[in-house]
Amino acid sequence: VDHPTKPQQSQQTTMSLPSSPVTGAFTGIQWDPMQKLRLTQPEKLLLRSGEANPIDYTLNNAEESTAYVKVVLKVLAEASGASGPSSKVSHLKGMLPDDEALQILYTDPMGVVTHYAITKLYDIIVCLKEKKMGGDVSIGATFYNEDDGNLLDEWRPLLRVLHLGGSGDAFAQRGAAYCLAHILMAGCPSQRFATNRSLKINHASVMEPLQALISWITSQLQSSASSSLSLVTPTLTALMTCPEARTMFANSGGIGYLSRHLRNGTKGSKTGSGATVQQLYELCFCLWTLTYECNSSAMIRTAFVRDHAVHALVDLVSSAPREKVVRVALSALRSLAQCNAEASPSPSSDSKKEVTGATFLSEMIGCGLIKYVDQMKERQWTDPDIVDDLNVLHKLLHENFKEMSTWDVYLAEVQSGSLEWGFLHTEKFFKENAKKFEGTNGDFSVVKTLVALTASNDEEVQSIACYDIGEFVRHYPNGRVIARSLGAKDIVMRLVDHSNEELQRHALTAVSKMMVSNWAAVH
Repeated sequence: VDHPTKPQQSQQTTMSLPSSPVTGAFTGIQWDPMQKLRLTQPEKLLLRSGEANPIDYTLNNAEESTAYVKVVLKVLAEASGASGPSSKVSHLKGMLPDDEALQILYTDPMGVVTHYAITKLYDIIVCLKEKKMGGDVSIGATFYNEDDGNLLDEWRPLLRVLHLGGSGDAFAQRGAAYCLAHILMAGCPSQRFATNRSLKINHASVMEPLQALISWITSQLQSSASSSLSLVTPTLTALMTCPEARTMFANSGGIGYLSRHLRNGTKGSKTGSGATVQQLYELCFCLWTLTYECNSSAMIRTAFVRDHAVHALVDLVSSAPREKVVRVALSALRSLAQCNAEASPSPSSDSKKEVTGATFLSEMIGCGLIKYVDQMKERQWTDPDIVDDLNVLHKLLHENFKEMSTWDVYLAEVQSGSLEWGFLHTEKFFKENAKKFEGTNGDFSVVKTLVALTASNDEEVQSIACYDIGEFVRHYPNGRVIARSLGAKDIVMRLVDHSNEELQRHALTAVSKMMVSNWAAVH
C-alpha cells in the first residue's frame, strides 16, 4: 500500500518476504530419511508434486489446496519443535552460497525444513490472494473446514513459531506472522466479500487466534529496537486493513505503541528507535487506518488523545522524512480533524469532555500545525492528495483558531508539550492571564504540566517551561508558595548547571524569581 485511499480497500498490501538465508538448501531436502517429520507416503508424494509443479497448479481446486496446506503445516509443526529456535539456521542473517546452505542441511536439517515450510506457506498465501475474488479456491476455502466452517486445527504451529523463545528466528517469525494474519483475516465478518459465498465460515473460531497474534505484535512493539519493528510492521500493515483487527489492536493499547515509535523515530528524541523511513511509513499508515474507527468508537477517540498521537503526527509532518510519510500523516490528521461523536457518544454524561474533531484541532494548534500547514501550502506538490489534505486542514485549523481565546491557544500548546517562543511566552501574556493558571478545579494543573515539561527531551521546551514557571511566580498572588509546593524549585534547580547555556540561564532566572519576593525591584 503506497498510496492510501481507504484502509478497507487496501487489500493489495503484499509484503515481499526476504528469501531465507538457506534457500540454496531447499532443493537438497530429501523427505524419506527425515523420520522426525513422521510423513506418510502420500504426504511425501504431495510435497514432491508441489516442488515439481508451479504453485498455481498445486492450488488448482479447494480440496487439493487444503490437502497440500495441511502437509506443509504438518512439516512446520514437526520441524519447529518445542525445544526453541534451531541450533544454526535461526542465527543466520545474510544469504548463504548454495554449497554452504547444503552443508547446513546436514548439521541443522530441522532449521532448514522450518524455513522451507514458511517459504512455501508464504508462496501459498500470495498465490491465493491473487486468485479471482469469490472463486472456489481462496484463503477461506483452503484454511477453513468445509463442514463446520471452523479454522483448521493445523494453524497452531504458526503461533508456536512466533513464541520460539531465545533469540528467536527472524525469517521464520516474520513469515509466520504475515501468513497467520492473512489466514485469520479471511475468517473475519468484514472480509466475506473476498470468499466464495457458498462457504460458511465460523467467525468465532478466528477471534481467539487473532487476539493471540495481536498480543504477540504488541509485545514486540514494547521494545524500541528497530529489529523488533521489522518483525511486525509488514504484518501489522496488512492486519490494519481489517476493521475487526483494528478494533482489537486499539483495545490492546496499539495507538500508544504506534505513537511512541513515531515520536522516537522523528527529530528531537534522545531515545531514537532508529526506525527506517519505510518503517515510519508503515507505522504511520497503521495509525491512519485506526482513525477510520474514530466515528464509531469513543474509546478509540479517547486513546488518540491520551496517547498524544496528534503530537507524533505533527512531529512527523514537521520533520518531513519523505513525501509518502508526510502524505499519510496529513491524511491521519485530516481524518482526526473531521471525526465526530454522533454515532458513538462517550459514556460520560459530561458533554464538554466529549472528544471530537474540535478536540484534535485544538491539539494540532497547540503543536504548531498551523505554521507548518501554511508553509507547506506555499510549496508545489505533485500529489493531489497532499494538496487536498492541506486545503482542508488549513481551513479547519484557521476556523478553529479564530474561535479560540489566547488562553485556549496557550493551554493547547502546554498540553501538547510542544512549547515554542512567541507571544504566549511574554510578560504581557502572564500579566493578563495569571489568574487562569488556577484551572477550573483550582488544582493548578497547567503549572503541574509546566513542571513536568522541565524534564522534556527538548532543551528549548525545557527553557520555555522554566521561563513560564518564573513568570507565573511573578504575576500570580502567592505564586512562589504554589510553585514550591508543586516541587518546581527543586526540579528547576537541577537545571542550573545544565551544559546548555540558554537553558541554564532560564533555570537560574526562574529559581531566582521563586526565592525573591519582589523580583521587579531586584530586576
